[in-house]
Amino acid sequence: QVQLVESGGGLVQPGGSLTLACAASGSFSYINDMGWYRQAPGKARELVASITSSGSTNYADSVKGRFTISGDNAKNTVYLRMNSLKPEDTAVYYCKMVVRRETIVPSMYQYWGQGTQVTVSS
Repeated sequence: QVQLVESGGGLVQPGGSLTLACAASGSFSYINDMGWYRQAPGKARELVASITSSGSTNYADSVKGRFTISGDNAKNTVYLRMNSLKPEDTAVYYCKMVVRRETIVPSMYQYWGQGTQVTVSS
């Protein structure tokens, strides 16, 4: 199995910064792509940012220029640096990874972290 453990959430004032981290552990060959999603109360989960194994990134329009996603393949970890935070960034943030596992039929599997709360408020 594969486990994703997130860290770095918390309470921050508007304009402040936070860095989230998500580390993968378990049995897998490699990580194909990684991403961060968020879900605010009463809203659907939405993509915040993603990064492929080749380093290509994608961001939601609402966070472009403020958030930066990065990956450390040696540590099997994905980060999300969040600057200039706004109250509307308040949500539970989830990481997602797609990994290859050498099961009976080697395949790509998708895993989610448990979520970490980010609250932006004065």
